[in-house]
Amino acid sequence: MTSAEMTVGDLIDLLAEFDRSAPVRQAMNPFFPMAHRLAQVVQSVDRTGRTVVYLAEGRDEDAQLGHLPPEVAMELTWQGPVETPPRRPRRRAGGN
Repeated sequence: MTSAEMTVGDLIDLLAEFDRSAPVRQAMNPFFPMAHRLAQVVQSVDRTGRTVVYLAEGRDEDAQLGHLPPEVAMELTWQGPVETPPRRPRRRAGGN
């Protein structure tokens, strides 16, 4: 990519290496990473007269799929690896 914004051509080039039958998801909000189903692609014109293409999630209540898988958030550098805290011994009845 040569500009700050990804172009349709950039997106096509990036997608060309993936399985064409794989579903497409949109990752949103790096501070609370969520996955969304894409439902529409719409072309419009911005306030400067430049053509812009929007990828939109569906209106269905199941369009938001929940939390982004941690490995995807890490790949996007939205979060670092998280280790499970060490387990503490369980307490027993009677204070031990």
